[in-house]
Amino acid sequence: MHLNQLIQLRQELHQSPEIAGEEGKTASKILSFISKLNPDEIIENLGGSGLAFIFKGKSPGPRTLFRAELDALPIQETGNPSYKSTIDGKAHLCGHDGHMTIICGLGEKIAENRPEKGEVVLLFQPAEETGEGARRILDDPKFERIKPDYAYALHNLPGFPLHQVVVRKGTFAAGSTGMTISLTGKTSHAAHPEAGINPANALMHLIQTLPNLPNHFKNFALVTIIHAELGSLAFGTSAGKGSLSVTIRAFDQQDLDGLIERAIAEAKGIAKIEKLGVKFSLVESFAVSKNDPKAAEIAESAMKDLAMDISQKAEPFRWSEDFGLFSQSCPSYLFGLGSGENCPQLHEPTYDFPDELIETGVMVFEKIARKINS
Repeated sequence: MHLNQLIQLRQELHQSPEIAGEEGKTASKILSFISKLNPDEIIENLGGSGLAFIFKGKSPGPRTLFRAELDALPIQETGNPSYKSTIDGKAHLCGHDGHMTIICGLGEKIAENRPEKGEVVLLFQPAEETGEGARRILDDPKFERIKPDYAYALHNLPGFPLHQVVVRKGTFAAGSTGMTISLTGKTSHAAHPEAGINPANALMHLIQTLPNLPNHFKNFALVTIIHAELGSLAFGTSAGKGSLSVTIRAFDQQDLDGLIERAIAEAKGIAKIEKLGVKFSLVESFAVSKNDPKAAEIAESAMKDLAMDISQKAEPFRWSEDFGLFSQSCPSYLFGLGSGENCPQLHEPTYDFPDELIETGVMVFEKIARKINS
């Protein structure tokens, strides 16, 4: 593994971020890097700008997939690394540049020493940040060619000691969905509100009741109000429309689905009482990231063999990861890699992926691959 080349690649990716749905140039950089390693098969335009590289073993066996994310965030970088983002209002502030580089480093290791059996697949998925990429990958007919027996991914974690692996059996990260409830009544003159139908009462009711819906569930669940709108700033007018946006999250997929259903039922009920039309929009849907016991056993055995500092997380993380959807289609395992106690948090404008983690990430992934495919 040529660490200096990998660090250079990571910093080049950092300089040229592309957000969800626009990852074409990033995919080209990855394609150029891994093509030189002579994979046995390359799949392009997977679920959009996604890429998969297949390295075949000498004999039949399990197919192991390792995933990284192509997309950056629509946030202005305010830190000042020498390789600062050159794209205004866009930056790699979640570490996907580092995750991609780790998978590229894994590719070098696998190319140097091919699997004994089965296949190792390196997957680069688009649109992780919007929760759309994994669904597009899984729905693409080309996915059948790489459908894995095991799938693995990592995420760097600020606030945890550098190089520490953070693991958890069962749910690793929450599932979440963004919901907008649009209410339509009838606009009228502000002097004659009785002539119209104003959604204000319904909005107030939902603002008070929706955050309490998680009380009906025994596991962790949460409804967070993120935006509310009523009418327009016209003092002569009584509002005829309004909307409320919330983020719904839970540690259990059934709870998440049930909570969404309850929120919809609550909104439909108050809309009927207030004689309002109601519509729902669901966006940025992330499945619960659930770690498979067998996949976990293999990974954690690899970490022990490497004498790594392992931290068992008591509770799942409240944030969501698009990798969760893979756990519904095959045995999957997501783990964390500490990026330092003083590292700025993910999505902060001064965040930058620590290059020291590249070698650590490659080491863990390679050890997992050898356990399954050797």
